Amino acid sequence: MTNHSGRSSAPKKARWTTAKKAEVKKGPKKPHRGQTARPYDDRAPQSRQDRPARREFDRDDRPQRRFDRDERPARREFNRDDRPQRFDRDDRPQRRFDRDDRPQRFNRDDRPQRFDRDDRPARREFDRDDRPQRRFDRDERPARREFNRDDRPQRRFDRDERPARREEAVEVPVTIADDNGFAALGLPAPIVARLARDGITAPFPIQAATIPDALAGKDVLGRGQTGSGKTLSFGLPMLTRLAAGERAKPNKPKALVLVPTRELAMQVSDALQPLVHVLGLSHKLVAGGMPYPPQLMALEKGVDLLIATPGRLNDLIERGAVQLDEIDIAVLDEADHMAEMGFLPEITAILDLIPAGGQRLLFSATLDRGIDTVVERYLTDPVTHSTDEATASVATMEHHILLIEPMHKKVITAEVANREGRTVVFVRTKLGADRVAEQLREQGVFAAALHGGLNQGARNRVLGAFRDGKLPVLVATDVAARGIHVDDVSVVLQVDPPADHKDYLHRSGRTARAGDKGTVVTLALPHQRRGMERLAREAGLETVPTRALPGDDVLAATGARTPTGVPVPEHEFRRLLEGEKRQHRRPGGPARPRGQRSGFRAPRY
Repeated sequence: MTNHSGRSSAPKKARWTTAKKAEVKKGPKKPHRGQTARPYDDRAPQSRQDRPARREFDRDDRPQRRFDRDERPARREFNRDDRPQRFDRDDRPQRRFDRDDRPQRFNRDDRPQRFDRDDRPARREFDRDDRPQRRFDRDERPARREFNRDDRPQRRFDRDERPARREEAVEVPVTIADDNGFAALGLPAPIVARLARDGITAPFPIQAATIPDALAGKDVLGRGQTGSGKTLSFGLPMLTRLAAGERAKPNKPKALVLVPTRELAMQVSDALQPLVHVLGLSHKLVAGGMPYPPQLMALEKGVDLLIATPGRLNDLIERGAVQLDEIDIAVLDEADHMAEMGFLPEITAILDLIPAGGQRLLFSATLDRGIDTVVERYLTDPVTHSTDEATASVATMEHHILLIEPMHKKVITAEVANREGRTVVFVRTKLGADRVAEQLREQGVFAAALHGGLNQGARNRVLGAFRDGKLPVLVATDVAARGIHVDDVSVVLQVDPPADHKDYLHRSGRTARAGDKGTVVTLALPHQRRGMERLAREAGLETVPTRALPGDDVLAATGARTPTGVPVPEHEFRRLLEGEKRQHRRPGGPARPRGQRSGFRAPRY
């Protein structure tokens, strides 16, 4: 059956809602109070056959809408003129005050006149002719003083009488004695005179042995103890040969000195700087931890002598700032230490870039760790000079091996370090260096640490203060101590025993330099006694370990003194480590207090 809309009028299938299904599952619903529950069958849905027929609904039979358009009441005609006026302009009240009722304004003419022009006194008549004449007429003014330039007083000093400049005052002629040892070696007069001005007239044995062969252009292999004067052994003949040749071109130095550490590079640069300027040459130090721009600018201008560490030199070569194809003289200083630090691949790479046929000078305490291979590969018929054995320096030192208890180590370290003169304290690690230095300051001994963990500026300030005598005690590791070349070090204190006899000799070489006397004190714990006895035999020592307690006569024999116990102020140590802070002064005015800023801002370009 279909209705007029075309849809089927058959009864639809009853659908259960989700709520209906849930209600059926729960069972009969409990009736409310006053109601009776309907049986379950009454609520069940009926089947299609039992369902009553659907009422036929005809759209024509549905009631019409309540109002047809024709029967709906007419729309009320609303006239804007009929609406009540809210306010009529003519009916609104007049203003509260008329202009005639308000008070009169103040009349300017009625105010009292302070001064009447007719009543004021007459103005004084001033006649220009009556005014006083000027004090001096041109004809009556005194004649100008005739100043004769020849009559003026002469300056305090004439040019001939004025004192010479400071640089000129230093350049005092030095008489070279006939028995001057450096003049006998064949060095030029400017170098001999500059050395004589500093009181250096007699060469050390290694210098007397190597300088003639180096001046002749031979390859030299020098072996000597620390502090025997190796820097001048290669520096003097190298500068002599450079002065006789052509000047260096940009980025192409003529001579190269390779050193293992920054401190040693600075030491070599300071030792050769006066001689370089005397001969009119130029040199530059390039090392890690230093800014690049000054090094690049100097190389761009051209330097005759380049002093470098292997790492920074390889970096500059990769940048194209250095070319080694015009190197005539190459020097390897402390070659065994460079190999020990792992620089042997960098050394061979650098030597491969240097043209063959040049002069090679190699100085090393030992030939182990691959240095013998470098000698065989890069030196041509080298002349070997070994003036002193590595153990020869022990004869100029006093050696003390002290057996101490762990509880006394801190106090005994402070007593030995508190003696007069400069003291170098050796430890094994960086943390140990900081710890020992802090313990010494707490007991009243001014000490500072030197190790690879410090930045370059702090390392320079600490080492500079130690050289100047402002810092009496320096606590260092083995790696950092390679660059310590300071004269007048009276004591070397080894808080941590060395690993072998070679390290013992290296540490001991910080004192008794160039034939001076020195003292070496080694602290050993009871379980380290056998190792120290074996190390002493290998180093050629006749010293036996001795037990020591704080304040014993054994310590007094080393020059130890009891410290004051008053801690060193922290600000003094910080000032040494960080340097003096400079206040920038404004031009024409005092220094501005810290934290106060000016309102001026520099323009941005």
